[in-house]
Amino acid sequence: MTNIEEIAIASFRGGLNCSQAVVTAFAEKLGFDKEMAAHISVGFGGGMGRLQETCGVVTGAFMVIGIHNSNLYPDNIDRKEKSYEMIQEFDRRFKDQHHSNQCSVLLNCDLKTAEGRAVAKENKLHETICEGCMITSIKILNEMIP
Repeated sequence: MTNIEEIAIASFRGGLNCSQAVVTAFAEKLGFDKEMAAHISVGFGGGMGRLQETCGVVTGAFMVIGIHNSNLYPDNIDRKEKSYEMIQEFDRRFKDQHHSNQCSVLLNCDLKTAEGRAVAKENKLHETICEGCMITSIKILNEMIP
């Protein structure tokens, strides 16, 4: 595991949600405020507010890509276009490995209900599925953002 992967997993196990863990793990590498990143990404865990839409590690990766491009390009048009290109590439690569970027599909349980959260806990889905997706996400980002 890379240092960024270790940081993200430790943060996730320490109480940050999946999106927060991915974003904050890149703070040192990309030179941004870790605390502010945790605040901004807090609502994106569980597929965006536990709606189980786009996976939190994926939305976290999208935020990292945006920060990366904001550091590179002074013009907002360039930032947007490069970010859109990289997000589409990231999404393709993530789906190649996990067949979906949707939290509900990846976990196959309903996190909006107490019963669904119990199923996730009982089956250790956060340790197996979520952490696996987190590692994939970080590997892809590290390849895209050397």
